[in-house]
Amino acid sequence: MDGSRNPLTPDEFVHLGQGDLAYVKSIKSDEVQRLFPQAPSIQPGLDLFMLLGADGNPIMLTDSRDAAVANAWENKLKTVSVH
Repeated sequence: MDGSRNPLTPDEFVHLGQGDLAYVKSIKSDEVQRLFPQAPSIQPGLDLFMLLGADGNPIMLTDSRDAAVANAWENKLKTVSVH
């Protein structure tokens, strides 16, 4: 074995970590309407946190990083932060 690896296909990459990982990302409330057009209006200027599945699909939006991490933990997901 020469140590080289085959690159992941786009489909394999999309499903990498699915069901195991979740991402916590901080955003400003001003970004919510752009990212989630179906979301209700939120006061501008608030610091919020998104919990996203490994595939980028939103799981929850909250005003507390701890709440996002707790939700991931309750669903047996390992969390990583996105900056």
